[in-house]
Amino acid sequence: MTARRTASRGARSAGGSGSGARSSRLSVDDWIEAAFDLLVRDGVTGVKITRLCEDLGVTKGSFYWHFTDIDHLMTAVADRWCAIQNETLLALKETTSIPGDQRLEAMAAQLMSQRGWAVEVAVRDWARTDAQVADSVARLDNQVFDVVQSTLLDLGFDAEEARLRSGVLVYAGVGFLHARGHLPDPTIDEVRQVFALLTSRD
Repeated sequence: MTARRTASRGARSAGGSGSGARSSRLSVDDWIEAAFDLLVRDGVTGVKITRLCEDLGVTKGSFYWHFTDIDHLMTAVADRWCAIQNETLLALKETTSIPGDQRLEAMAAQLMSQRGWAVEVAVRDWARTDAQVADSVARLDNQVFDVVQSTLLDLGFDAEEARLRSGVLVYAGVGFLHARGHLPDPTIDEVRQVFALLTSRD
């Protein structure tokens, strides 16, 4: 996700020409990316028209040129998130072609991304009040579980062992998202050790 970078680039490219010129240069994508930034920083209740206009350096007229109200914008943000998650689901399915240990490590690297973590936590909080977002999160969680379980089956575990160990790994991942910043962050070597522990047949 490159919400902050995209929004900042849009604001910078419009700078120095007056608010009217800036307004004309902002696109729907700029507003969506700026909304993602606010979502990450302040949660869904922090996404306000006034705050967005302040961040982008424009007047409310620019906002209303693209959206009828804040709900219209948030629907667009939800649609974008769901589209991103659909791409993620496709990428997860493609990982089945690489060795099992590498597959799990690739998934862990994505989880430990600072930006990915921040967006994921914000969206999971948003999912508590938005059915479309909740459905997208649930589909991704189930797909992750399926990929992890398939990986463990490929590594030689029986169906019951694979299901139980997959649950531990996936729940640990979700817990990591919410506990990060409060508990010590594991290093990638420590993550590898956890995987080795849960994927060992000894």
